[in-house]
Amino acid sequence: MTQPAQTDRAAGALDRLFERALAAQSGDAFAAPFDPEWRSSCETGETRDGITFWRPVMQPAPVDFRHLENALEFPIHADIKTFYSRYWAGGIEARSTEGPVSLIQLWNYDDYERLVANLIGHALAQKRARAPFTVFVATTDPDSELFLSIDNASGKVMLEEPGKLPIREVDDNIADFLDRLTPTDAPPAIY
Repeated sequence: MTQPAQTDRAAGALDRLFERALAAQSGDAFAAPFDPEWRSSCETGETRDGITFWRPVMQPAPVDFRHLENALEFPIHADIKTFYSRYWAGGIEARSTEGPVSLIQLWNYDDYERLVANLIGHALAQKRARAPFTVFVATTDPDSELFLSIDNASGKVMLEEPGKLPIREVDDNIADFLDRLTPTDAPPAIY
């Protein structure tokens, strides 16, 4: 597992990415479709024409992965915990040298519970495929099923296709990967 310094690097890289992403916006906030049944503390309170505006906010009580660790019977990599327990935020679009990236974040606590349920199913599928446990953090080209994940054992960022062994390593760790992304002002293409 990673040392605290690496986890601090992951948190700092995520902070810097959001700073760059906000600077790339035409306004001082991100826009997302407004859903009165799917609220988040990251929303600014401004809505217009079916759109809500948001900025990342620190989770006051970071989400806890102990239930997932107990269900899977192994620890979750510290960088995965940092990536998903730092902010309440929407997804953001960016470019990497490999192509487009739609970065996943947690909108609210219900989104976290949905993530955990998905990860349990993902872990079972990976076990059947005899693949290492990874946690998805981004999608790639909208016309592709490929996604980016963090390998739970090593912390490396991997390119994957559902139900198969990882295709290749993209970066040594999430901090290095996030630091080299270039945010765009496009709306997220994750969902």
